[in-house]
Order: sequence, then structure tokens, then C-alpha cells
Amino acid sequence: MTKKQKTSYICLNCQHLLSTWSGRCPNCNEWNTVVEQERPGEYDSSVSAASLTPLRDLKTERKQRITTRMPDFDRVLGGKDPGIVAGSVILLAGSPGIGKSTLLLQVAGSIDSALYFSAEESLEQIRLRSHRLGLDDSVLPISAERRLPKIIQAIRERRPRFVVIDSIQTVFDETIPGTPGSLVQVRENCWRLQQFAKTENIAILLVGHVTKEGVVAGPKVLEHLVDVVMYLEGERQTGLRVLRCEKNRFGAIDEVGIWQLEATGFVSVDDPSRLFEGIVTENVPGRSLSVTVEGSRAFLVEVQALVAKTAYGYPKRSAQGIDVGRLTLLAAVLENRLKLPIGQYDIYVNVVGGLTVRDPGIDLAIAAAILSGVTNKTLPPKIVLSGELGLLGEIRRSSNDPRRRKEIERLGYTPAQTIKSINDLPNLLGGN
Repeated sequence: MTKKQKTSYICLNCQHLLSTWSGRCPNCNEWNTVVEQERPGEYDSSVSAASLTPLRDLKTERKQRITTRMPDFDRVLGGKDPGIVAGSVILLAGSPGIGKSTLLLQVAGSIDSALYFSAEESLEQIRLRSHRLGLDDSVLPISAERRLPKIIQAIRERRPRFVVIDSIQTVFDETIPGTPGSLVQVRENCWRLQQFAKTENIAILLVGHVTKEGVVAGPKVLEHLVDVVMYLEGERQTGLRVLRCEKNRFGAIDEVGIWQLEATGFVSVDDPSRLFEGIVTENVPGRSLSVTVEGSRAFLVEVQALVAKTAYGYPKRSAQGIDVGRLTLLAAVLENRLKLPIGQYDIYVNVVGGLTVRDPGIDLAIAAAILSGVTNKTLPPKIVLSGELGLLGEIRRSSNDPRRRKEIERLGYTPAQTIKSINDLPNLLGGN
């Protein structure tokens, strides 16, 4: 027989186990993440064993996918096999006001059998948005219900193919302890929706909030429960929106969707290079061009660097659109290999247009922009730099190099072919 259960505590952020409750987790130092859980003393040995199947006997079936009238959205989810997988659970996160609800209202409105639950906005607010998006004639069923049992019952009765719940932080179940948005509520509600989606073979998309660090708010287990994790990024000033996939059990994670957010909603950008080419600035010091590859798409980007004498003993490094750690590393390589006094300067780097680039193939362009800013000399206006910069100053060929070169030639630019190491970079710089 099973012994009496013992009380233990677990941190919902890092899953660390504790014997007593604590307001702060001693493992991850997060506050108010420790909750009580029941821990069985022993397990019943009379329980039957789980069934096992040889790997070769497993049947493989092609997953049914739901396509929308937004090809970029489908491509992010599936790549060469685009669309939403039936029975999958998708988590979409993004900063407040970035356009998550607008995007999903367009997506749900383009699917024949869908439901949209908005636990954050009233029906009147949704109606105003749908009018702006030109969805006045849409028959998409909408609800402002926040109680999870009622939401699940409505889905069970309607039997849709696709469901949007906006957002998981505002949905609550009265049988679960805690207030809406608490760690316990978010975890348990997500788990119940995940089990329901798998059982009923209905695709469910959950909207999640983000923290100030830009990651999904709530317990980390939330990302483990779902099949797909996506982030919607962009700058409010430019209207550019980029959809990325951080986790995908049914496809690749290197595809991106690119739109312009206009008054009428999300408008697909078929040729990103032409979009970024339109915001390329005049030829001045601290500017360089590169080509980045995101999934199956290659497009032009402009890197700008502002270099100024530091007023303090510790130079500042600030970056928008690239990882600040990468900027620090590239600045150290420049200082070490070219003997530049980089430590005397504050460096600010920005990828024009609000795009976040994780492709190491733009390393050379970042280094060139910094060098141009330090020396106050310009780079040739039509030169495009592509390559990964190593710690020893060597330039490594970028992945998908043929695709980059093809895009450079299509736009009428010239690849910098004479740069073999960081020591060759100063030869490209012109006069003041």
C-alpha cells in the first residue's frame, strides 16, 4: 500500500525541491515562486508496467496541417511543410502593443473553423479592431470568457479546428488556488489545455506575456508543455514586425515571418531586401552593409555604429538588433588585432529598421562599422560585407554563402571579396 503522502515544496521557475516553504528560492533567487506539492512516500509495487513498443514497429503518419491565408505565418510553423499541425499547442509571446492580438485575429479570421477567446479585451474592443482589419463580414465566433471550464466546454461543443486564447495569463479556473496570472494558475491551465488539445486533436494557440528581459512570463515549465514557442518582435516606430520560432516539435526554427503593421493590419513583405534598401542612409562614417539569412530568405541589412570618447573609466557597450555580448567580443578582437584604443570609447551599435539579427554572418559588417566610426572614414557605398569573425581575427565564410552572394548581385551591390582577415579591413576605408 502507498504510505501517507509527505508535504514538500517546489520552485515553479527552476523546479528546485525544498523541504520547507521559503519566500525566495535558494537555487534561482526568484521571489514568490515556491509552492506546496504533495510528494508520495512510496509507490505501490503492484501497479502494472507501462507498455513498450519496438521503434521499428511504430507507425509514422503525416501530420494534418491547417493552412491560413497568411503564408508567412504558415512558413514559420512548418518551413517546407507549412501550416498549423492539428492537435498542437502553440505559445505566442511578445511585448505589449506589438500586435499579437491583431495578428491572431487575422489568422483566426482566415481559417474556416476557428474560435477566438479574448480574456483581456471586451467584445466592443474586438469589434473595433475587426472593423479596422476589414473583417466586418467574418463569421468567426468570438468570446470574452475568462473561466477555463467554460472555454473548454464551448470548444467541446463547437469542435473547431483552431482555437486562440488571448491570453493564458488572464484565464483562470476557480478550482485551482491562486489569482489569475499566478504561477500555479498559469501552469495548471496550460497543462489542462495541452491535454485537451491532444485528446480532441484541436490546435490551440495561447498568447503569453513577456518579462522585462523579453522572455515568456510565468513558470519555465510553460515552454516545455507546449509544442511551439514563437516571439513577435519589432520596433513601434517603423511598423516592421518579425515572427520567430524558438521551439518547434514539427519543423525547423530558422524561418521568420516579416510584415509591415499598417492601419489595415499585417501586410506581408514579399521582398525584405527592397524594404531595408529603402531605409539605407547616406554614406557616412560608422555605417556598413551586410546580408543576413533567416531560414529560406536572404535580405539586406544596414549596421550603424556610433563611437564616442568615454566620460568614465569603464567604456559603455550598447546594442540594438544584435547581442551585446557579441558586440563586446568583436570590439575586443578589433582592439587586440588592429591595436586600436577601443577601450577609450563608448560604442553603440544598431541594426537599422528594428530587426533583430542573430546570424553570425554579419560579424564583419559590425566590425567594419565600428572601425569606420573610430577612424572617421567611410566604407564604399555599394560594398556588402559578409563573414563570421573569429577570436584570432580570421574571417570565416558564412553559412549559405551562395545564397548571400546571389542576393547581393540581385540588388546591384558588390561583395567584399578581398577581406581574408581583420587586418585587411582598414584597406577598404576611404577618406573623411
